[in-house]
This record gives sequence, structure tokens and C-alpha cells, in this order.
Amino acid sequence: MAKHDPDLSLLFHALSDPTRRAILTRLAGGPAAVTDLAAPTGLRLPTVMRHLAVLEEAGLIASAKEGRVRSCAIVPEALAPVHGWLDDQRALWEGRLDRLDDYVMRLMKETGHDD
Repeated sequence: MAKHDPDLSLLFHALSDPTRRAILTRLAGGPAAVTDLAAPTGLRLPTVMRHLAVLEEAGLIASAKEGRVRSCAIVPEALAPVHGWLDDQRALWEGRLDRLDDYVMRLMKETGHDD
């Protein structure tokens, strides 16, 4: 059983919602005001603020307030644990599939079905 990483759980929870992923995609193009992030969603501002809070809690975005305008920026290095976990999973499953392939090939040779 893989060890439980609460930070990784926060990241996957934050990434699980399509609205939050859309916000991250928008922020990949540069910082934006909260009102600009809310506009294309069709959601009310308090709802968007809750989505932003989840992203910020996971460390995926940082927000700052200048005067009356709150803006957000993506924190791309926060995705490093997700990349690491996915790379580990890919290596694990590639190894398992390679062993399965070796087993199937060995069975085929033993039964004379090696064509």
C-alpha cells in the first residue's frame, strides 16, 4: 500500500474539479484578477472564491490584494509532487506489463503457440 501523502491528496482534490482546472489553465497564461477568472465560469463570485480557496490551500495558486483588486497567479512548481507520483505509477505499471508480456510469451512457447 502506498504511503498516504496529505499534500498529494490536497493537490488531486484541487485538480478534480473542471472549474478549478479551467482556472489553472487561464492562470498558466499569466496572473489575473478574481473577477476576470469568474467571468467565463458563469458562477457567482462567492462560488469562484471557494474554488480559489481550494486551489490556494493546495498551493497551486497564490493571491494578493492591491487596493480593491484581488489577483491570482499560478504556482507551477506545486505540481511537482503530482508529476513525481505519476512517474512512479507509470514505472510500476510498465514493469508489471513487461512481466506479464514475458509470462505470456513464455506460456506461448511452452504450448507451441509462438507464432
